[in-house]
Amino acid sequence: MVEDTPGTPAATLRPNAIGFVDALAIGLNATSPAYSLAAVIGPIVALVGVHAPGVMLASFVPMVLIASAFHYLNRSDPDCGTTFSWVTRALGPTAGWLGGWAITMTGVLVVGSLADVAVRFGLLAVGLEDLAGDTLVREVLTVLVILVMSALCVRDTQAAARLQNVLVLLQTLCLFVFAGVALYRVYAATGSPDAVRPSVEWLDPFGAGGSALTGGLLLGVFVYWGWESAVNLTEETKDSSSAPGRAGIWSTVILLATYVSVAFAVVAFAGTGYLAAHADDEEAVFAALAREALGGWDWIVLLAVATSALASTQTTIIPASRTALSMARRQALPRSFGRIHPRHRTPAISTWWVAAAATVWYLVIRRISENALADSLTALSLLIAFYYALTGIACAVYHRRRLTSGVREFLFIGAGPLLGAGLLLWLLGESVADMADPANSAGGASWFGLGPPLVIALGLGLAGVLLMLARRMASGAFWAERPSTAPDPANDRVRSAAAGSSDPRSAPRTPESAGWH
Repeated sequence: MVEDTPGTPAATLRPNAIGFVDALAIGLNATSPAYSLAAVIGPIVALVGVHAPGVMLASFVPMVLIASAFHYLNRSDPDCGTTFSWVTRALGPTAGWLGGWAITMTGVLVVGSLADVAVRFGLLAVGLEDLAGDTLVREVLTVLVILVMSALCVRDTQAAARLQNVLVLLQTLCLFVFAGVALYRVYAATGSPDAVRPSVEWLDPFGAGGSALTGGLLLGVFVYWGWESAVNLTEETKDSSSAPGRAGIWSTVILLATYVSVAFAVVAFAGTGYLAAHADDEEAVFAALAREALGGWDWIVLLAVATSALASTQTTIIPASRTALSMARRQALPRSFGRIHPRHRTPAISTWWVAAAATVWYLVIRRISENALADSLTALSLLIAFYYALTGIACAVYHRRRLTSGVREFLFIGAGPLLGAGLLLWLLGESVADMADPANSAGGASWFGLGPPLVIALGLGLAGVLLMLARRMASGAFWAERPSTAPDPANDRVRSAAAGSSDPRSAPRTPESAGWH
């Protein structure tokens, strides 16, 4: 790492490094579509039966509403810290810090698991079943994958984006081949004995009842999570005030089409009985279905899951590292986290910190048990719902002076994000109640009388509060900031017309102009 020398400008992230299509691919890959489907399709079917496609559709609603919030907040403040920066401006430093902490911790919790899935399914795809079942081999290869993906994130944003383009195309193609073959065999009456022809009624998310729908939505939200990685690259994207937000919205729409179509194919081919009976097998169910549907070509689906998890390993590092960078620029974290490599123009220090923390978490939690690793992923839903809801609220609060300027503004900047936040807070409450019961954890274990996922989430929350207080005592500059609102568009246009180009708000907003370096 080459440090900045006195008297020279601080290095900045590389502007215009990627375009809209690159950002879209990163947003899609960050959700890990193939892996997410493999992990949740069984449990969702166990809850709602044939209405799994409807649950995928219903889960899309809060996601697209929050994506709208990301879009409009990014237009006002194209900061790579996204939720951290926006919540700080709208709701104050404490809420902003906790939102940033939640984003960073999601990366730490999930990166190791994603790399592990990439290794496991990659070995299965090439016929190395024995190595896939060897714990030591998988752990060594998983750590190696984390290091390689982190190095690529540090080395070149453009190269990382090109890799993402290839991986998203590969996994999407594999998924649709699987779905197409499975549906063909259903209609040709050559599917499994429990196969059933699809019906449009499967799109009704309320068909299985209220409690079942709630549980399904909790899982559905997880499969959409991650699209905002496109927005974390806003400072490195062409047309930074618009393209990243549009990429986030389009990511959720494309994911909707993918999830609903594959859910139809899986439920129709396998039948609800088989999926429900093997819900605890998670990814293994997808592999078994691929083998039955495609025969010797099952490697197509195995490869899809492997590339999905591999791509997501890289893209999940992006929001965590960029959020830490943004926090450091505002002195919410030590300034060392904000150092940018002067040649590669990437947040090298924060990227390696995230990689190191994720590796340690993965190795330690696996030593506890395989169930503990699964429970740490379940705890993600609490962190996801928390920072997404904060973002939706921040959008309406920060832009409150715009909400009466038109129907579009009221719906897409105010009412929509608030509705999305409300839905997520409701799901957050349902998650807490569900996770409090140890019987609902992966192995049924009890930690301090509670389910392990809730203990993990509460522990991370407490750690965040303690670190925030420690940082505030070390440097209170960030906490001197006060909430603000977006400028009134009408008054802004009047002032800009009167002052001409001398009005600083008429110039593009950049990190340098905001004094963040």
